[in-house]
Amino acid sequence: MKKIAVLHGPNLDRLGRRQPEIYGSDTLADLERLMRAEARRLGLTLTFFQSAHEGALIDRIHALTDRGIDGFIVNFGAYSHTSIALRDALAAAGLPAVEVHISDIKRREKFRRTSMTAGACVALISGQGFPGYLQALRRLAGA
Repeated sequence: MKKIAVLHGPNLDRLGRRQPEIYGSDTLADLERLMRAEARRLGLTLTFFQSAHEGALIDRIHALTDRGIDGFIVNFGAYSHTSIALRDALAAAGLPAVEVHISDIKRREKFRRTSMTAGACVALISGQGFPGYLQALRRLAGA
C-alpha cells in the first residue's frame, strides 16, 4: 500500500473562514475526510501535516522521506511562490510530488502566478478546488 504525505503551508488551517469567495466554505478537516475516502478507494494510506513555519515543513519532508513515504501532495500556500528551500527539500527527497492550489494561481495577483516549488513536482494542479487534491491522489496512485 503506497503511503502519501499531504503537506499544507500557512493559512490553510483557516480554510472555511479565510476568503471563502476564493477558497470556499469547507474546512481543512473537510478536505482531509474527502481525501481519506478517495485514498481508501485507491488503496493508499495518507498522513497529513500543516504548519505556518517553513522550517517545520522542510523538517517534515526530510523525516517522511527517511521513513519511507512514497510520495507527496503539497500546497505550501504563499511559500509556493517564494521558497527555494522547500523546492530543494522536495527535490532532494527524490520522490514524486504533486503541487495543488485550490484557486487558479495563474488568475491571481501577479506575485502568485509563479510557483517556485512546482519545479520539484511531477505535476501542478491549480484552480480545481478540493477536487484537485483527488486528482493528485489518482496521479500518485498510478505513479
